[in-house]
Amino acid sequence: MSGTPHPDSVTFSDLSRNPRAVAERASRLGRVRVTHRDAHDFYLTAADREERRDETLATASKIFIALMKHDPGARELLLAMPDVFPWVRHLSTEEVRAFTLELVEALSDAAELDLDAPISEVIAGWRATARIKADPQQREEAVRATSGDFGRVEVHP
Repeated sequence: MSGTPHPDSVTFSDLSRNPRAVAERASRLGRVRVTHRDAHDFYLTAADREERRDETLATASKIFIALMKHDPGARELLLAMPDVFPWVRHLSTEEVRAFTLELVEALSDAAELDLDAPISEVIAGWRATARIKADPQQREEAVRATSGDFGRVEVHP
């Protein structure tokens, strides 16, 4: 749903009443946020701007993948991860490497396949792992052996 007011925003009603003015504003500003009382906000932007953004993301992801293939570059990337994700300090070196590789692959998928959701899923999954490892009680519960059938697992989108 609609979030907090954004300085470069218009309402959906503004867009429907005066689309030319809103389009001109989006062109001038690069993009405008269109708020909607009964739905998620969205951005109105020029296609060429989004295409340049996609190209930038693709280039960045390719650079990171190339770095991961070469050990010295991978070390530098791994050393930078705590600056971006401070919670990785609770992960082992091998887990940070796995997280980094998974994240770079998800970034590549976002750039090449237009799939953004996996990035959030990768980060959320590894953050949850770090949270469990940071809390001795949760960690003890997580590694405790289990037995039996816990029933059907339901997947929720």
